[in-house]
Amino acid sequence: MPVTTPITANNLEITKERVKEWSACTGGYRWFLEQFPQGGQFVPVYRALRAAGRADDANWLVGKISPELDPVLRVAQIAQVVGADREWVAEQVQEVIKAADKDVATGYKGHAAATGDEGHAAATGYKGHAAATGNYGHAAATGYKGHAAATGDEGHAAATGNYGHAAATGYKGHAAATGDEGHAAATGNYGHAAATGYKGHAAATGDEGHAAATGDEGHAAATGYRGHAAATGYRGHAAATGNYGHAAATGEHAIAAALGMASKAMAGEKGAIVLVHFNDDGELIHIRASKVGENGVAAGKWYLLDADGQFVECEE
Repeated sequence: MPVTTPITANNLEITKERVKEWSACTGGYRWFLEQFPQGGQFVPVYRALRAAGRADDANWLVGKISPELDPVLRVAQIAQVVGADREWVAEQVQEVIKAADKDVATGYKGHAAATGDEGHAAATGYKGHAAATGNYGHAAATGYKGHAAATGDEGHAAATGNYGHAAATGYKGHAAATGDEGHAAATGNYGHAAATGYKGHAAATGDEGHAAATGDEGHAAATGYRGHAAATGYRGHAAATGNYGHAAATGEHAIAAALGMASKAMAGEKGAIVLVHFNDDGELIHIRASKVGENGVAAGKWYLLDADGQFVECEE
């Protein structure tokens, strides 16, 4: 049997042994050894893959590392995974401005739009908006109340100002909103959404998409098959409605609801979980909620609901 990398508190470290264990392709493995002979952390490795034009390898890396994230720290780690794209997109703002071959709006209430494939749009001023509609297009809005939208496949949207919103609607698109009350939405399959500010909300509606909200009173929702939702802030709620989804709410007074078939939930101190059980025909048999500290539900533990309507501790 292959050796499985144990779940640890630092599962974002990428080593050659780990890449080999994941059965990387020959070209990808060789690239990693050349670029990171001593290994490296996820974010710089991911960004290097993107910069090298190895988007498929970058997405493959996310798919491999996600199941091995530490359960308790999963929320923060998912935010870091998703944030890798936010940081990368933010860098593109200066690159776009420097190149000036796509639309750039730097002034107050300025708008930027790039409609071609692999186009970039950057709006850096107050109330500026950025939109990139082509495949591989990126949109970044760094000003207060700025909005960023990327509608093409594998497009990324980042809004770093307060009240800014980021939306990525294409397949494998990522959206990140880092300011207070900013919202991030990724609607395509394998898309990720991260909202790191106070009262920021993140939603991933596609299959295997992840949503992470790290600020207080921020909510995360993942509605697709095998989607994960994580909320780490005080009174932040996480909901995963797709089958085989996971919901984690680690802040105080937060609720984690996993409402799909074979789904799991985990909550922190003073929190609560909501779980359901379906039979093999897809019929809803049980739905049950419990506060942490009651009905055998402990903080930081994953649970599913069995055929008898009982909470059963399980592996994430």
